[in-house]
Amino acid sequence: MLKDVVDFVVNLVGDLGYFGIFFMMFLESSFFPFPSEIVMVPAGYLAYRGEMNLFLAIFSGIAGSLAGAIFNYYLALKFGRSFLAKYGKYVLIKEQTLEKMEDFFEKHGHISTFSGRLIPAVRQYISLPAGLAKMDLFKFSLYTSLGAGIWVIILAFLGYFIGSNENLIEEYLRVIIISILVILAIGIIFYIRIKMRKGLIKSGKKD
Repeated sequence: MLKDVVDFVVNLVGDLGYFGIFFMMFLESSFFPFPSEIVMVPAGYLAYRGEMNLFLAIFSGIAGSLAGAIFNYYLALKFGRSFLAKYGKYVLIKEQTLEKMEDFFEKHGHISTFSGRLIPAVRQYISLPAGLAKMDLFKFSLYTSLGAGIWVIILAFLGYFIGSNENLIEEYLRVIIISILVILAIGIIFYIRIKMRKGLIKSGKKD
């Protein structure tokens, strides 16, 4: 079954083409937790097979990452911290996450928009404190493109250079997909437990 999922992912990237890479990397770079490995490794693999141009795939990935980051940047810049703190939870941006990103940005300065792009669970949200701090857009775009570029190139070349071993590609993607499913399952369990606990607390107060 997992082999079918892996084949579906590879075929999906191939069918959607460069715009698909751009769009999925846009999602990954904004507030939607979409793993970039699912996009860029298959893109590199398809480039190895001659079904995609490696450099166009990389360019599309970087452009999508930058577009998603700028989206977050302007979201924070326009609506402010109070809006993100109040409504961010509906798009998986908790206030605790926002606080951590602000601390990271304050500690490392503007260069954090570069280094943060290379850290899982940070790269999607580091654009928010940059927008709140009204960081210069040119510097923000430059640092973001450099950081995203390194990550995208690593994944694309990984898919390209291990493309000669299809079993290795399938195993790599299988591990990623299983990890995603496990994380989702854990998240759902925690969500249910929190809801149940809140329900018990409310019923206890009524009693």
